[in-house]
Amino acid sequence: MHFDLIDLRLYLHILDTGNITAGAARSHLSLAAASARIRAMEASLGIEFLERGRRGVTPTPAGKALARHARLLLQQAEHLQQDLAEYANGIKGQLRLLCNTTALSEYLPELLADFLREHPNLDIDLQELPSLRITQALRQGTADLGIISDAVDTHGLQTLAFRDDPLVLIMPLDHPLTTQHVSFIASLQHDFVGLAANSALSVYLEEQALHAGFRLQTRIRAEGFDGVIRMVARGAGLGIVPQAALERGQQERRFKAQPLQEDWACRKLLLCARSFEHLPGYAKALFEALALPLRKNT
Repeated sequence: MHFDLIDLRLYLHILDTGNITAGAARSHLSLAAASARIRAMEASLGIEFLERGRRGVTPTPAGKALARHARLLLQQAEHLQQDLAEYANGIKGQLRLLCNTTALSEYLPELLADFLREHPNLDIDLQELPSLRITQALRQGTADLGIISDAVDTHGLQTLAFRDDPLVLIMPLDHPLTTQHVSFIASLQHDFVGLAANSALSVYLEEQALHAGFRLQTRIRAEGFDGVIRMVARGAGLGIVPQAALERGQQERRFKAQPLQEDWACRKLLLCARSFEHLPGYAKALFEALALPLRKNT
């Protein structure tokens, strides 16, 4: 068996994207080179790891076993790099932080900038994902830390309260709903301005609408909360944003804001990891930096 870390990382990228072409691109390899590596992996053991189909690839039973071991091996390699980077001048370590939309846009920019300034030998792989996918990645060992909504199951993970994150319904001043207190379900009879379809908050709101038996009617998608707020203020439709986005904005309030009363909207953000005590090197330092303001307030 002659697998190297590039092979294993390529294989996981292929599984994550569902096809060899996209996996090769994510691994910065040509399609021919990626295909040759996968064929060589299969030939070395005489086992097929992937089932090829018209719509992409899926792992065989052997491929699923390989994926489990590959994730563990790559995680250990990342930990090794992080720990040794602390002793080597000029070598950068890297940690992976996953978070939801609000954390990414409202709470983390200044905190992460300060942390990176104090740790010049560190890079952060920061990615926005829905909270459910973040917990899955943490359990699989493909991320060091996550910031998630408290609405998802955190069994087997450690958590620490990070921020309150209530969601707010915003409306143009001349919208008919401004004269009454409405529920999320009642608002679904009207058009919305949303974020990008693949943003964590958009996915979350679509799920809540589907659970209630409705579809979110999105007329247009804006880039970021500021874009949503500005379009709502100009009458394009309703919007749902975190309270923090309204508190940060300095623009004149040309819209009405109303807290959503549903339990799922009165959410909290949590710091999350498999084990805070066993985080490697820089990941533990980042956890301490993110948790420090919380401890000062307790």
